Amino acid sequence: MCTVCGCGSGETTIEGGMQAHSHEHPHEHEHTHAPGIGAARMVQIEQDILSRNAAYADANRQRFDELGIFALNLVSSPGSGKTTLLCKTIEALKAKFPIAVVEGDQQTANDAERIRATGVPALQINTGKGCHLDAHMVGHAVEHLRPAEESLFFIENVGNLVCPAAFDLGEHHKVVIFSVTEGEDKPLKYPDMFAAADVMLLNKCDLLPYLAFDADLAEANAQQVNPALKIYRVSATTGDGLTDWLQWLEAGLAQQRTRHAQTVDQLKARIAALERQLAEP
Repeated sequence: MCTVCGCGSGETTIEGGMQAHSHEHPHEHEHTHAPGIGAARMVQIEQDILSRNAAYADANRQRFDELGIFALNLVSSPGSGKTTLLCKTIEALKAKFPIAVVEGDQQTANDAERIRATGVPALQINTGKGCHLDAHMVGHAVEHLRPAEESLFFIENVGNLVCPAAFDLGEHHKVVIFSVTEGEDKPLKYPDMFAAADVMLLNKCDLLPYLAFDADLAEANAQQVNPALKIYRVSATTGDGLTDWLQWLEAGLAQQRTRHAQTVDQLKARIAALERQLAEP
């Protein structure tokens, strides 16, 4: 949680054309080690932070829904292969759908540059000392990117399995990437993230023959935390297992497009009815 993790204030920057945009992080950032802050005050601060974030997240989600956009929040620990997996996903789908990406890292624009090299627009958010993206930052990024209607919108969060679990960004699903180079007990160590996610991608499965990693146990641990978690075993390197993941994405976007079309039809019908009323003598 931001009140205890040591996030910096006022250090976030968002790319904005030729000039980066300074972004004032909306958290208070009072910390548990600060003198004179009692437990009740800490609880109130955390509630205030999450309440403000939830309002921004609701606005983001409403905007996505109005435009028929399918938004995913990709979360993981550092080194899971998240960016490589995202690049592979983009390469497979960019000819079918418009795609836009928000990249979150403490420093550098390396990942955004990798995404842009695939031919899709990407915006880098550097959080400075911050350990996660929040909904306010993402809202600014959406304003800069202006994603197309009925598109895929990926948010690649800062590599961290703690704070991002608590912060809704307005996404439709959190997708946690968990690699076989980590421990099978990672879901038990960081249960909040696996409980918050709807999908888990077990990545780097091409390395399983060379590692003492029990994939069945890792999946069982994840589903112990979240029995409804949908799991795909994948390899961003070889492409194995990506078909099911891509089909899941296509199905999610199709649902958004259907809802969008229904909303547009309802608005057209309402406008037609109002025009008829105005035309009546």
